[in-house]
Amino acid sequence: MNTIASEMANELTPYNLRREIRPNDIDAIRHIVESTGYFRPGEIHVAVELALENLHKGDQSGYYFLFIDIGNRAVAYCCFGPIPCTIGSFDLYWIAVDNNYRRKGLGGILLQEAERMVAAMKGRKLYIETSSMTGYVDTRSFYEANGYLLASRLKDFYAPGDDKVTYEKGIL
Repeated sequence: MNTIASEMANELTPYNLRREIRPNDIDAIRHIVESTGYFRPGEIHVAVELALENLHKGDQSGYYFLFIDIGNRAVAYCCFGPIPCTIGSFDLYWIAVDNNYRRKGLGGILLQEAERMVAAMKGRKLYIETSSMTGYVDTRSFYEANGYLLASRLKDFYAPGDDKVTYEKGIL
């Protein structure tokens, strides 16, 4: 575990890191993603859809989840999975922390555990995509601080003036 992330998360102890998804996580995911203020309604819907897919199909869905609970409440989560038609490439589809718990190291804990799980699944690389908009500067800085390198930039991908920025990190 990253020392800084560990020290910051200790401020919140006790917290629980878990892998299994529960029915009440659907509402928790919606709340977490909405609380960030980053995502449009359609994006929030997709976050919930991926969770429902995993809830119904388990790992056969191709979506893997990690949650951080404080008390009985999920306050952070990530979703990742293998990229179809590749050998050992994975996407980090979502990583989000409830706005009330941001900047306490929880995202770093989730990211490091996701990387560990990807390595255990013989993943070679983990890819993360995000927006180029100025509101995402902290997001891009977070990925870079965790060892991710800029892999590509697709101009006007999401909307005019909103590029898709992809980061990558070798896992194995």
